[in-house]
Amino acid sequence: MSNAQRLWKLIFLCLLVSFFIAPKVLPQDHKSWSYNLNIYEVNTRQYTASGTFNEFRITHLDRLKEMGVGIIWFMPINPIGTKNRLGSLGSPYSVKDFLSVNPEFGTLEDFKTLVNEIHAKGMFVIIDWVANHTSWDNTLTTSHPEWYVKNSSGNFIPPAGTNWTDVIQLDYSKQGLRDYMIDAMSFWIKDIGIDGFRCDAVSFMPLDFWITAINKLKAIKPDIFMLAEDDKAAYQYVGFDMSYAWGMYGFGNGVLKRIASGTNNADDFDHYVHTENLSYDQHYRMYFTSNHDENSWYGTDFELFGNAAESFAVLTSIVNGMQLVYGGEETGLNKRLAFFDKDRITWQNNAFANIYSTLWKLKKENKALWNGISGNFYKRIKTSNDKNIFAFIRKSGEDKILAIFNLSSGSSSFSIDDTLFYGAYEDVFSKEKVTFNQATNRALQGWKYRVMKKDNSSTSIQEDKGLPFGFELEQNYPNPFNPETVINYTIPISSKVILKVYDTLGNEVSELINEVKSTGKHSVKFDRSNLASGVYFYQLRAGSNFSTKKFILMK
Repeated sequence: MSNAQRLWKLIFLCLLVSFFIAPKVLPQDHKSWSYNLNIYEVNTRQYTASGTFNEFRITHLDRLKEMGVGIIWFMPINPIGTKNRLGSLGSPYSVKDFLSVNPEFGTLEDFKTLVNEIHAKGMFVIIDWVANHTSWDNTLTTSHPEWYVKNSSGNFIPPAGTNWTDVIQLDYSKQGLRDYMIDAMSFWIKDIGIDGFRCDAVSFMPLDFWITAINKLKAIKPDIFMLAEDDKAAYQYVGFDMSYAWGMYGFGNGVLKRIASGTNNADDFDHYVHTENLSYDQHYRMYFTSNHDENSWYGTDFELFGNAAESFAVLTSIVNGMQLVYGGEETGLNKRLAFFDKDRITWQNNAFANIYSTLWKLKKENKALWNGISGNFYKRIKTSNDKNIFAFIRKSGEDKILAIFNLSSGSSSFSIDDTLFYGAYEDVFSKEKVTFNQATNRALQGWKYRVMKKDNSSTSIQEDKGLPFGFELEQNYPNPFNPETVINYTIPISSKVILKVYDTLGNEVSELINEVKSTGKHSVKFDRSNLASGVYFYQLRAGSNFSTKKFILMK
């Protein structure tokens, strides 16, 4: 698909979604607590010998707190169906009862105690929610059989186009089902105190259900966190706070796998992440090297990425978005965990634990790495070997991160002539101090990396406060807005600046600036109370530079 086709596809999605829901979108109040966190997935069955909430709480919660875990996502905790069960214990995604917990894990009170203790340690909890289908023996099959999709013979059927033989499809044309599902989700928020949901297989369900559900759930608890198991741009407009960056993983054949295999390079990675930034604005994207599906069905990090596994773990932590770590990765998980049977994680000391912990703690205090702030999106540093070397900075206020990755298996020499990296730094792992104040020649062994933070304790004149400005168009704030918003931009040299607003059909709505501006940062207010609610685009041109972003007007 060409870039033009991608743009028109995005515009179409924006039109479609804004038509239905733009006036109903609620603020993403979760950002008051999620802005500097990671997410950690727990497979309760495989996590401990007993596979219970209590053993997890007693033996691992303090360790996760010390590592710097922010959000704990529990795979489905509901009872598992027995009819047409796969394996000896069945899939956690074959839900028998939405309002109780799997007795193999403990009691509802045990889970509530776990949630309370997680909160007491300053962490947050989301649970997996399987709203699309149920087990064959779910309680609803007898109390409300009319809520299921049936074949011509009147029999329950698995979700279309899948081989999920242990589950059957719900029918969301039935209003009673919609009301029930929202009430069930509300129970876990109001009675158990969870902080949100990871919603399974959302693409199998109608968007308008999620619009209604999320608005009602956020009316109960405005700062809940909603994660969609999908990567389409539409989900950011129906109220989901984060979605999957599937293209990075790609079900065993994403850009990371292609880089490890030698068919993609650093330029391809840069293109992928930049496309993400253009498409998702302040909506969080979840970056990862594994999760429960990938580990079980496509392979471990080491199977897929080989010697690149460590480098990719670091890269997905700092380049953009929120990092997911699948429970056990910090111990060097090097086996595919069984999905339908008991297959306990083997816990052992591993360098990955220190890597994750170092980067997660850095993120909590360093604004350059915070989630959902378009102004801190990375700027790539050009080198003489951009096919192999991926170097970039992220900057916010006084905080700055410099990272250099060799995304190839062989040793790579390169020169850096770009002034963006000038300054005094401290290596986040070795604590080595280093200052860059001129073009430099470097070399990195295959799959090696350096991550450095700006040394704010240094008073060296070589720090970057006086470095030349770059060209940047920032995301407006607030977004969505009504009726006013502010657009900030930076230009590297004095030049004629044109800033215009367009609707989704490309029609000019307003010209905000058409004059010469001086070097540096500028700000302009946009107030168009007479415009209809919907999605619009604003484009900045300054000399040969131009950039376009989208924003949402809500009334």
